[in-house]
Amino acid sequence: MTAVEAAAPVSLAASIQRLATGVATPLDLVGESLARIEALDPELRAWVSVDADSAIAAAHGLTDIPEGSRGALWGTPAGVKDIIDVAGMRTGCGSAIFDQAPPASADAGCVAALRGAGGIVLGKTVTTEFGYFAPGPTINPHRPTRGTAPHTPGGSSSGSAVAVASGMVPFAFGTQTAGSLTRPASYCGVAGLVAPIHAIPTDGVTGLSHSLDSIGFLAATAADLRIAYTAISGTPAPAQGARRPPRLLVWDGTDIAPVSGDMLSGLHLAISAARTRGALVESLGSAAAVRDLVPLHMSVMAYEAACTHKWLLSRKNEVSGPLADLLSSGDLLADADFHRAMAGLAAARKDILNRLQHFDAIIAPAAPGSAPAGLAKTGDPILSRPWQALGLPAVTMAGLRDAAGMPLGIQVIGNPGHPGGLLDIAEWLEPSLAQH
Repeated sequence: MTAVEAAAPVSLAASIQRLATGVATPLDLVGESLARIEALDPELRAWVSVDADSAIAAAHGLTDIPEGSRGALWGTPAGVKDIIDVAGMRTGCGSAIFDQAPPASADAGCVAALRGAGGIVLGKTVTTEFGYFAPGPTINPHRPTRGTAPHTPGGSSSGSAVAVASGMVPFAFGTQTAGSLTRPASYCGVAGLVAPIHAIPTDGVTGLSHSLDSIGFLAATAADLRIAYTAISGTPAPAQGARRPPRLLVWDGTDIAPVSGDMLSGLHLAISAARTRGALVESLGSAAAVRDLVPLHMSVMAYEAACTHKWLLSRKNEVSGPLADLLSSGDLLADADFHRAMAGLAAARKDILNRLQHFDAIIAPAAPGSAPAGLAKTGDPILSRPWQALGLPAVTMAGLRDAAGMPLGIQVIGNPGHPGGLLDIAEWLEPSLAQH
């Protein structure tokens, strides 16, 4: 077994407990992360840059803070996706265009919140080009057998997913515009939270589509996601009471994409486990309405990407073909087409939220299957597009594997006004998946 095969996620909750009890110091946690990066990243290539000196200095600076003044993430190292600004570090966006860009002058709002909660920025993680489809060099840490071709980690939060999956950091920032966080979480076998759109400010983030861009987190478990979300968003932690079995709507995704047999088996296993524990489970139905969301999402994303990055239209020869095509198609869309798409999304959102008045969440595959072999493509984000188009939060749960041993993620999608409830469901169901 190689060092990569032996690597596993590190619990954020356990790291915080080690700090709280004095078993470890912030400097210990930073040192452990740096050691894992040194051992694993030459093969996995999850990081664009690591600022060890700044991280060590930050850890030293946190040591003397009195216990009562420590933030919720005190002393915990984190990775930051390289479309998010970190003061003093270049934001490369996975593009050679920014190779000579100066360092960012200020932290993005979410990074400032991380530091305010006592977290430590370890460095910048690899992203696809401008958060779209052209992959970076990162390799999925899972292998079905030794000696096979590398598998994609997904996109575009690929570096963050791999950094967490291989235990280099206990959590990392990702973003999602289509399936950029949910898919890597599923492919790499970690938990992922896509926050409701605008729940966490995106200032200092180089996005694609302001109506669709969302910030989120990757971590070992749903409980770890709750810690990160509560600390970064400033949302008060909910009181932990008795959790009733949830009411779930099932969507298997086959109305919009081919879904692998292993993924469908995993979904059925999750549903069976939920029912065994008392959950009410019914079919979502409305297949045609969900299908219609995919082209609407694509229209809005293309139009807004062309508006946001209009300067790139004159430099299309310097970007990948998929990004150039996206910008060109968005530039050709009429304003009226965009407004019709937005109106269609508003109507669909109202319909889905009406359905969710009587249910707690939608349960669905997080991706059409396990991570495809090869690094030329990042996999298909189609099973996330409908829900991202509606601005709904999603939590990916880890624990399942396909017949070849590769991770399979199951997602739950919920009401944007109650992401804590979605995390409740994920924490409730996740142990059942881990048993299998």
